[in-house]
Amino acid sequence: MKIPIDSVVSKVMFWKGEGTINPGFENDEKKSKNEAKVEMEMTSPEASEEPSRDQWSNPIEFLLSCIAMSVGLGNVWRFPFVALENGGGAFLIPYILVLLLIGKPLYYMELCLGQFASAGSVRVWDLAPAFRGVGYGQAVATWAVVTYYVSLMALTVFYFFASFSSVLPWSVCPPDVQVNCISKDDNVTALGLNASSLVSSADEYFKNEVLKSDPNGLANGIDAPEWRLSLCLLFSWVVLFVILAKGVQSSGKAAYFTALFPYLVLFIMLIRGATLPGSLDGILFFITPRWAKLLDPGVWYAAVNQSFFSLSVGFGSIIMFSSYNSFRHNVYRDAAIISVTDTLTSLLAGFTTFAILGHLAHLLGLPLEEVVKSDGTSLAFISYPEVLSRFDWAPQLFAVLFFLMLFTLGVGSASALTGCIITIICDEFPSFKRWIVTLAVCVVGLLLGLFYVTPQGQYILTLIDHYGAGFIIFILAITEVAAVQWVYGIKNFCRDIEFMLQRKTGIYWKFCWAFLIPVLLAFIFIYGQYKAKPLQASGYVFGPGANAFGICIAVFACLLIPIFFVVEVVRRRDEADSLLEAVRSAFRPNADWCPKDAILRREYQEFKASHKPVLEGIDNPLPPVASSVSLASQNAAPVTQYNTSV
Repeated sequence: MKIPIDSVVSKVMFWKGEGTINPGFENDEKKSKNEAKVEMEMTSPEASEEPSRDQWSNPIEFLLSCIAMSVGLGNVWRFPFVALENGGGAFLIPYILVLLLIGKPLYYMELCLGQFASAGSVRVWDLAPAFRGVGYGQAVATWAVVTYYVSLMALTVFYFFASFSSVLPWSVCPPDVQVNCISKDDNVTALGLNASSLVSSADEYFKNEVLKSDPNGLANGIDAPEWRLSLCLLFSWVVLFVILAKGVQSSGKAAYFTALFPYLVLFIMLIRGATLPGSLDGILFFITPRWAKLLDPGVWYAAVNQSFFSLSVGFGSIIMFSSYNSFRHNVYRDAAIISVTDTLTSLLAGFTTFAILGHLAHLLGLPLEEVVKSDGTSLAFISYPEVLSRFDWAPQLFAVLFFLMLFTLGVGSASALTGCIITIICDEFPSFKRWIVTLAVCVVGLLLGLFYVTPQGQYILTLIDHYGAGFIIFILAITEVAAVQWVYGIKNFCRDIEFMLQRKTGIYWKFCWAFLIPVLLAFIFIYGQYKAKPLQASGYVFGPGANAFGICIAVFACLLIPIFFVVEVVRRRDEADSLLEAVRSAFRPNADWCPKDAILRREYQEFKASHKPVLEGIDNPLPPVASSVSLASQNAAPVTQYNTSV
């Protein structure tokens, strides 16, 4: 049927917000919605062949899952000491600024990417296939993190069951200890001992009874896994399998507990800690600002690090979670809620931690500086247990609650990281049953996790965390932002957000995405490498062999970017007129970069036709107006007028 050109112009005017009704479609608009939907599905067989994607049962489950992912172990045991070492209360100024300029915009960008494409962190790169290796690199980093993260969960399981003892095992010194060990009933000042020569019973229990740590590090190789920790590791992976086996339908239900229970325990611990002698001194020690620190570039570097990794941006798990949203879900609101919640949780954990440590300093008769340890693992498994063992009333109850909280925090983050790996596999191989993929991932994770429950496990953890997470994620995040905002184009990206969320993107977001984030992240990464010190853990300095292994992991993840760029070019070589054209097409969006729903797909094509074209991929070469006409002639779905207010 030939459509008059005035109807096309009318249609375009409607999309521009001028409210013009297209008379050429009056008869079509009389059809029922069901008839229109059937007709559109028939004209797009490739869309109908795609298997339907699971969605969250309700928006609350998505929000709670994101909170459980972002509010993890790092908030409880890392943030307080990062703040303390970098100016105390003054650290909050750079931290909040970094959160607003880097953390929140990057979080929002990843939410939009996943929700628009309804795909995980690999398939989402249909917007610029040349950078698909970024998604695979993120998978390597995610896999590295989740293997050791679950081993930390295994430690919390071990302590959880040990907390049911009539006498907490870390509260007394073992009889065969050959050092100056102090138990819960000792006071350092009263004993007249030098604090630097002392080892607490909790310290002795953690290092020698639980970890059976080798003081020689990796110099003597790797011993067999500790069998009790291996069972705890198995238990942790079984819990993750149960949560993830049915996808977001099961993990969403678990989020009600994993996101909310930690807050209950933190408030209980804060109230209990605030009533103990010495707690106020600890809190004041935490929040007292040292303003001179603001002039130190290292403080700003620490703020970026904490904000960046606290929100879990750059790993692909945010993209994965949002890919299960409905297309119109308000992720703009969720990004604000999650980032603010994450910050407030860090502050809550800081107040709670230093109230407890202030009480410990009071009991030991030591300055708080000598009580505070700069290692997060030591805080969770030495300092906290030591304070809990000194409670006059029900120390076992508080110990059970504390370690259950840590395990719950671990589950929230680990399920997101593991789910990211599962989603990548299921997106690439949609015929695979999800529960089988989940089982396979959990089994492999369990086998790799056994390395972390050996006497050398904590050294391996430090090595993998440094090279397999921190180093890689900075490079991948910089590449991710540059690819989306510079290659795909910020105008295209903001147009997609406008179509999806029915709102224009403000200058704040554009400035952060297109300039501030990539520049600041690059500067911070270079500064961090310049100031880097030899990697060490518990006094053990890693040798050349260990560092070479870690570097190989980092290089492998980064090399995936050029490797998959070559793969994408080779795929296009037969269809392109020349090698140069194949390279150019690899940087253009595929036809699959569009909403997966058939109705939304056509609305999106019409919406693009109403905007000035910025980029046209080789797989979608139709001129915008002609494409709009051909699609509109088949489409009877009503067109929605979008709210374009900022």
